[in-house]
Amino acid sequence: MVPLMSLWIPIVLSAVLVFIASSVIHRFLTYHKGDFGKVPYEAGVRDALRNAQVPPGDYAIPYAGSAKAMGEQGWIDKATEGPNAFLTVMPNGIPSTGKSLIQWFVYCIVIGIFAAYVAGHAVQPGEDYLAAFRYVGTVAFVGYALALPQNSIWYHRNWGATLRSMFDGLVYSLLTAGVFGWLWPF
Repeated sequence: MVPLMSLWIPIVLSAVLVFIASSVIHRFLTYHKGDFGKVPYEAGVRDALRNAQVPPGDYAIPYAGSAKAMGEQGWIDKATEGPNAFLTVMPNGIPSTGKSLIQWFVYCIVIGIFAAYVAGHAVQPGEDYLAAFRYVGTVAFVGYALALPQNSIWYHRNWGATLRSMFDGLVYSLLTAGVFGWLWPF
């Protein structure tokens, strides 16, 4: 067994590399540009949301409130008429990326901690690169990618966007696994 505390360097270094890789992917590569589309008559939709004073939060349109209510004719009529949407309203103003970047880095650290924990119990000190790589890569992939399809399954998020984000998760997990394999204790 490898103690978690002896894996802090690969945990932090892998988080830094994933942070940099995600910045490169989202800043310089263009394959995520189609993840969101423009709402037709955007100005009118914005005006309607502003006039309704919709506070920041997550919403469903039409809103049922319960599974039972989804079986009632009034909700069925609204859903049939459309539009149907899941909507996230963010606070007004220019989005602050600072808070999100800090949360993303902490998330990368947390994934590294879980990967280190599992690998630390499965891979002995001095085992080869591939042994650590395999366990860490699997756990990191679970953390970075496997929960994403839920958004397409339940909230109808574009499958292309989900698959592109899962590809990002694969890149992040390979980077994480590579760092751990390289720095695995002897």
